[in-house]
Formats: sequence, structure tokens, C-alpha cells
Amino acid sequence: MEINTGLESLLQKNDLSIEDAKTLILKIGRNELDPIVSTAFLMALRSKGESAEELAGFSEGMRELSLDSKISNFEKTVDIVGTGGDGSHSLNLSTGSALLAAASGLKVIKHGNRSISSKSGSADVLAKIGFPIELESNQNEDMLNDLGFTFLFAPNYHPAMKYIAPIRKALGIRTIFNMLGPLVNPYPVSHYVMGAFSLSAAELMAKALKNL
Repeated sequence: MEINTGLESLLQKNDLSIEDAKTLILKIGRNELDPIVSTAFLMALRSKGESAEELAGFSEGMRELSLDSKISNFEKTVDIVGTGGDGSHSLNLSTGSALLAAASGLKVIKHGNRSISSKSGSADVLAKIGFPIELESNQNEDMLNDLGFTFLFAPNYHPAMKYIAPIRKALGIRTIFNMLGPLVNPYPVSHYVMGAFSLSAAELMAKALKNL
């Protein structure tokens, strides 16, 4: 995909293919684009309305760029996660739900971040109650065995975030990354419970999952 052609196509309200979307996120995640160009793409996607194929392509690219969680294979694991960014300034519910699920006997591998476009992120909540959010990779499995819960702090497993996070923070609005976060847990959990900022976003995420 030619960058200028791809951006012009988005501005004309045309969807990117899965392959072109993956190419785009790989370029953003490897810092191969000027931040202004990356910002333009995110805004063009938001203005057009992200497609399931674009979300799937971004997910594939982010997974390719992610680091290994170094957790052994467990038969049943779950991530309880939400997109944030609903604009309601509500409490973070996924984190409490995840801790309750772990206390009930499930193996919960929660993937999350600090707040970017909502009142509080899962990392903010866990840090507030004293849970160590920046675990070393070799500590994850011990936590999972001892507590039934561990937390994969997104910036530690997605090096691409160091290029993406400043753009998201500066924009301060929802982008494709709100929907992307729940889809790119570095550990391939067997089950997901996902929350979304709208019904249309939930439907879009479900369609994207079918393409992964």
C-alpha cells in the first residue's frame, strides 16, 4: 500500500483491506511514519468509521509486533476487558469483574493499560489497590498459579505503543485503538468477556474476531 494513496482512499470513505490495514499498523508500530501522518490515518479511520477488516488487520499487525508473555499453556483462561472511552465517566468495571472471576476459581490473564480516553484504566485501578502492574515476564505464571490472576501491562508487551501512545494521548478521543486493545492480549486466552463503548463497536469487534 502506498501511504499517500491509502490516506486519500480513506478520506474518500473507502475501507482498507485486511492486508493494507496490517501494513499500516506495522509501519506505525515500527516508527516508519511521521507522527503527523499516523495521526492523519487515525483521524481518517475515525471519520470514515472503522471496518471489521481494518480492525482485524490492525489486530494481526499488533500481535505480530507483541512480545511473548512467557506463560505456559493452560487449558482454560479468560480475559475480561473493555474498550473504555464511553464518555460516561463511569467506573472501571472489567478489573473488578476479573478479580472476582479469579477469586471464583478461573485463571484470568488480564491485558490492559492506564486510562487514555476514559476515567480510569485497568492499570490505574490495580496500581491503586497495590497490585504490581509491571511484572517481569517470568513472574506472570507464578502469579497465575498463586492467585489465579495476572496482569499483562500493554506497554510492556507492545513495543509499538511507545510510538502510538503519545498520539492517542494528544488526541484524547476514541480511535481504532480503543477497540483494538481487547483483541491483542499477548497470551492466547481461550475465552473473552468483552465490553464496548457502544453496540455498534461490540458488533464490529465480534466480526473482526471471526477474521482472526
